[in-house]
Amino acid sequence: MKTDFDREINRKNTQSAKWGVIQDPDNPSIWHATDDYFGEDRIIPLWVADMDFPAPQPVVDALVKRAQHGIYGYTLRTDSYNQAVVDWMRRRHGWAVDPAWIVSTPGVVPAINFLIQTFTRPGEKILVQRPVYYPFFNAIEDNGGEIVSSSLVLKNNRYEIDFNDFARKASDPAVTLFILCSPHNPVGRVWTREELARMGEICLENNVFVVADEIHADLIHRGVTFTPFASVSEEFSDSTVVCTAPSKTFNLAGLHTSNIIIPNDRLRRRFQQTLNCCGIGKWANPFGVVACETAYREGEPWLEQVMAYIGDNLDFIEDYIDRNIPGIRVVRPEGTYLVWLDCRGLALDKWALKRLMLEKARIFPDEGFIFGPEGEGFERINIACPRSILQEALERIQREVESL
Repeated sequence: MKTDFDREINRKNTQSAKWGVIQDPDNPSIWHATDDYFGEDRIIPLWVADMDFPAPQPVVDALVKRAQHGIYGYTLRTDSYNQAVVDWMRRRHGWAVDPAWIVSTPGVVPAINFLIQTFTRPGEKILVQRPVYYPFFNAIEDNGGEIVSSSLVLKNNRYEIDFNDFARKASDPAVTLFILCSPHNPVGRVWTREELARMGEICLENNVFVVADEIHADLIHRGVTFTPFASVSEEFSDSTVVCTAPSKTFNLAGLHTSNIIIPNDRLRRRFQQTLNCCGIGKWANPFGVVACETAYREGEPWLEQVMAYIGDNLDFIEDYIDRNIPGIRVVRPEGTYLVWLDCRGLALDKWALKRLMLEKARIFPDEGFIFGPEGEGFERINIACPRSILQEALERIQREVESL
């Protein structure tokens, strides 16, 4: 079944965070209702990572059928559910996962918080690679940790790892955990097997535990190969937790269903004990269970279609900006539906750039600086939307840049 991704779907009155609220231009802690703030002249939200596309039709049908049953009591994840996860990992990524390795949580971000609580102590240092997904920062600091960044380096419009710096930071005895973002959000790198192996060896040599956030693993662009970190070697598998979910892949984020894969029995028991202490039991969201299993069993044709459309959107935005908006460059992603825009050529400070996008162009992206100081002068935009929305956003940006 072919999906019409060009069709705009009105998300008003659906409690959509993406379309319903907007950040204040001057105070990031204040949020406004979008309609009240901008009236009928709509803001175009390109910030949070959910798609403006309907989920695969088999998922919709399965959810409708489940809803019509009328009873939404405590729900278990069955052997069939776990097998669907196992089959997906083998089929899509060539990774052999034992069903016993799977621990379910209500989302990857909560899981990362629980993992920090399980495997670090307050005061210890946790390694990240800025600019990086900003909820990592809250998870580290809210749980008493200290952020250490081996920051990525932009060379020839592509981000690279400074391995000398990474090794130096990892050798600090206070660094006990590394959060690997793979594929990387926001810069879009899909790390090669060689890059993963080198990072993993450094972590093993320094007894640094690895949490691999692989939530975007299925969203890989043409000609690029994704490698699960734990699949590189048995040693990596034994000292790694891998965070996965169908949420980004199939636009199911609101169902709060994720699958944390922990091959090491001892580590898995420790993590499960943390969940027990936090009251996260064996029960599941009934709709999340149905959606995840159905998506992994029947959603692959839809995923191929949506990634082809997003790939065309990526070509469109790259061509449009190159022809019409001097001062901005697209850092072309190898994975994810998020695009990192280098706006430093506009010579605006971070607040002026935010006001240009938010107040003047009425575009709501994620500001680069929230991903760390390395992101100043950049913007992250979500291109998983109908092309008409993307084109309107680009035309607005072009108009405001021309008026500078």
